[in-house]
Amino acid sequence: MEFSAQDCSLETGQGRGTGVAHRESLSHQTAAEPSAEGIPPIEALPAAIGALKKERNAIILAHYYQDAAIQDVADVIGDSLDLSRQAARTEADVIAFCGVHFMAETAKILNPQKIVVLPDINAGCSLADACPAEEFAAFRAQHPDHFVISYINCSAAVKAQSDLICTSSNAVHLLQQVPKERPILFAPDQNLGRWVARMSGRDLTLWPGSCIVHETFSEEALLRLKLEHPEAEVIAHPECLPHLLDLADFIGSTSRLLERTQTSAAPSFLVLTEPGILHQMQLRAPEKEFFPVPGVNGCSCNLCPYMRLNTLQKLWFSLRNLQPRIELDEELRQRALVPIERMLAMSV
Repeated sequence: MEFSAQDCSLETGQGRGTGVAHRESLSHQTAAEPSAEGIPPIEALPAAIGALKKERNAIILAHYYQDAAIQDVADVIGDSLDLSRQAARTEADVIAFCGVHFMAETAKILNPQKIVVLPDINAGCSLADACPAEEFAAFRAQHPDHFVISYINCSAAVKAQSDLICTSSNAVHLLQQVPKERPILFAPDQNLGRWVARMSGRDLTLWPGSCIVHETFSEEALLRLKLEHPEAEVIAHPECLPHLLDLADFIGSTSRLLERTQTSAAPSFLVLTEPGILHQMQLRAPEKEFFPVPGVNGCSCNLCPYMRLNTLQKLWFSLRNLQPRIELDEELRQRALVPIERMLAMSV
């Protein structure tokens, strides 16, 4: 899939324009562009990746939003919480993280002695990039009495300033464990924050960030699909805009949405999240139909351009050369580790 500026540019103010420089300032990594020379033909890549994985004692972790071909060669497919747990417990020497930068960075925070590679070092996150550490520090300083909960979709430098990390799977559960008299600052996704506030009954001070994928779904297209498929259930990720969540029958994290498609009696689903998840939905409920809701004006913005930077060729290259590699300043890593470990302990 090719992405043009017309569809979903990586050069936005929340995207690559600030994101690459921001990521480079937070972690040291070496990157090399894969050359076509020596890369197996596409049909041979899954077996070649399997051989390299065995040779390197590596594990391949993949997010649900990755391309189907990458999901099919992964050892573990999951959402941010699932993958964080797996990264914390793996005995592999090498973690090949097929996701975006903050995910691979989180794996390195949890595994300082292991090699962590990200197939494309430019696979960033518009949400993480929309919360620069320096600006976040200034925002926190305006609310010194607040308990800081940061969504895992943020940089290590923002995690290091947080009291607790959460995912969309566990945010409500974690927030309910914070004493009611304690004010809470929630970052960086304001849409997820509004949903968490509604579900928990707590008032939250929100950092004004958002995900370019989940903000671009078309309400008009959703309503048209509902008319065309009246039997379908509308399922949505809580990062979506509030007026779209109001039209949903079920709201949940990627893993919760996947579970819903298997447990619901509905024969079809209108899906408001990155459509990479449809591959697993179709595999696990082949008798059902799934319809991704398009973006505004029919654009392909609901396909995350960052997630799709990773390819089988780049995964093979990263396992062969153990590059691009994620490295973190140790003092920063230790500070970022504290709220992540707190999340894992409180999520049990």
